[in-house]
Amino acid sequence: MYIIKPYTKSQAKLLNVIVKPSTRKNKKIDVYTKDNQYICSIGDIRYLDYPTYMEQYGESVANYHRELYKKRHQKDRLKVESKGWYADNLLW
Repeated sequence: MYIIKPYTKSQAKLLNVIVKPSTRKNKKIDVYTKDNQYICSIGDIRYLDYPTYMEQYGESVANYHRELYKKRHQKDRLKVESKGWYADNLLW
């Protein structure tokens, strides 16, 4: 099970959503509205994210991988309130 990092919790607060460990296979986080309505599941547990890179490898490696992620997912992360948008804003 994925442990939600403080970075993601603070980002969720800014976005006015609730994050919980995912109940779906291979997903990190389930995103909910403040009314506890399910929005989506994000993050593949088989891959690292920005806060995890920060913990394990430090800021320079984390920033490098953040840059690669943002280039790789350019189209997905720009669609407001899509899965990609939530993943970008909560995990990267």
